[in-house]
Amino acid sequence: MVWTSHFRRIVSTALLCLTSVALAADARAEKVLIHMDLAQTDHLRAYGVAYWALEREWPVEWLLNYRGGSFLLDSHPEIEKRCRIDGVSYAVIGGAETARIYDEIQNANMDNILLEKAPRIAVYIPDNKEPWDDAVTLALEYSGIEYDKVWDAEVLKGKLSNYDWLHLHHEDFTGQFGKFYASYRNTDWYKEDVAMNTEMARKFGFQKVWHLKHAVAQAIKQYISNGGFVFAMCSATDTYDIAMAAGDIDIVPQEHDGDGADEGCQAKLDYSRCFAFRDFELVLNPLEYEHSDIDVTQTASARGPDTYFGLFEFSAKYDPVPTMLTQNHVGLVKEFLGQNSGYNRDMIKKSVVLMGEVTGTEEVKYLHGNYGMGTFTFLGGHDPEDYQHMVGDPPTRLELHKNSPGYRLILNNILFPAAKKKEQKT
Repeated sequence: MVWTSHFRRIVSTALLCLTSVALAADARAEKVLIHMDLAQTDHLRAYGVAYWALEREWPVEWLLNYRGGSFLLDSHPEIEKRCRIDGVSYAVIGGAETARIYDEIQNANMDNILLEKAPRIAVYIPDNKEPWDDAVTLALEYSGIEYDKVWDAEVLKGKLSNYDWLHLHHEDFTGQFGKFYASYRNTDWYKEDVAMNTEMARKFGFQKVWHLKHAVAQAIKQYISNGGFVFAMCSATDTYDIAMAAGDIDIVPQEHDGDGADEGCQAKLDYSRCFAFRDFELVLNPLEYEHSDIDVTQTASARGPDTYFGLFEFSAKYDPVPTMLTQNHVGLVKEFLGQNSGYNRDMIKKSVVLMGEVTGTEEVKYLHGNYGMGTFTFLGGHDPEDYQHMVGDPPTRLELHKNSPGYRLILNNILFPAAKKKEQKT
């Protein structure tokens, strides 16, 4: 026993020495620091540079809580060239400065996370939607991150297994066509949407569009359980959980599918199947532009455009995931509305991590949770730089919003799957 204890001390000392030598050698090498505080000229394209480096299998360190969540890379002429082309500010630092940064991180609420591999990105979006219909596709295209489009056919055929990260476009998983019936049922685009979804349902043998959408939601749930990362915004968040709670119960009014909702459908909901929400009440009126009382758009709209939501601060060393997802150069982000603008606090499950809220109100804006081997992250609202995006509005020009804190939340989620898992500290 004494010999074993002595041997362990020798091994521990040797490992400590080897680690110190490795860190010292690493510290001597020049690094490229892409700072992400207020001094950064283009925060959004900085994420693109980090992703571009990962595609080339060049390691990237994400310095959580250091200067707004900066990126540290080995010095390489091509990295500097990419930064200059994209208008991303950076600094080449030597060993002494690198060692100082590591020391500062070690002794503060900061951490360095190694990003290992560029995640394979998919966006669940129909072919008839343009990139400016969705903030995530705007962010991907502006930052230069490649992605594939998938929709119901690809999901039902099992193609999601080809991807690490999936964004849900502003879909209505309840099969009610966004509840645009009252205002837009006579427009060409609405009729096209109904026809396209109806044809897809028939193609896969479903009698109703809601049957199709509920099956797609279930397939996405299995994707997450198997280790997938899902990020959703606006109506894709609450309608997803509504569809999961409903299961094979018809909650769709006659105006949408020719027959009425099941009698007593509200009482038949199974909240245990939901990711994030519980105990919500459905809005069954087809003329009301709302799905349930999960959403807080009405009260958020009454507060007006001068409202901000605050990001929570987490322990970088003990809670790296929510820390990654909330990295920003500011702590307050301007409110923005959508079909779902935010979440009623009383309807959120206790197991969910809250990451952003409008202080002093019932509105939770940003949340995260685990399911199986994967995760889901929901952000309320449609476009972080368009307070009240309306049908037919022009696209947001991100070159005018290079430092958008709201768009940074989207891009945090895109890089998050690249992070090397760290052992939980005890």
